[in-house]
Amino acid sequence: MKASVIYWSGTGNTEAMANEIASKLKELGADTKLVSVEEASIDDAKEAELLALGCPAMGAEELEEDYFRPYFDSIKDIIKDKKLAIFGSYEWNSGEWMDLWKNECADSGIEVVDALIAYDHPDAEALAKCRELAEKLMK
Repeated sequence: MKASVIYWSGTGNTEAMANEIASKLKELGADTKLVSVEEASIDDAKEAELLALGCPAMGAEELEEDYFRPYFDSIKDIIKDKKLAIFGSYEWNSGEWMDLWKNECADSGIEVVDALIAYDHPDAEALAKCRELAEKLMK
């Protein structure tokens, strides 16, 4: 099973989540690629059977607009048949960006297996939820 964990992180919080998800996917036997969105290619999403996309809340509860948003828009059509999980961290508001992102996926015909948010730097409980997210992707 090929998996890609593709993320953007400004402070390292979402990167910590991505590392935990990728580590668990590898432990479960997936051939896993971990890559920041700045280095990601369309093929990283296209070739994966399992996909985890991570982006923190930015601005007014939005996806990061310089790197992550253009990448996500470029892969929407090719990830409709993938097992997808989305994740990210936030430090203000209520985490509404994740609901907006899930709705955008649904409106685009993309099924999200799971969505996970962590407040600020992920603590032990949040990292355990990252491992659970990886397990859900593998089912």
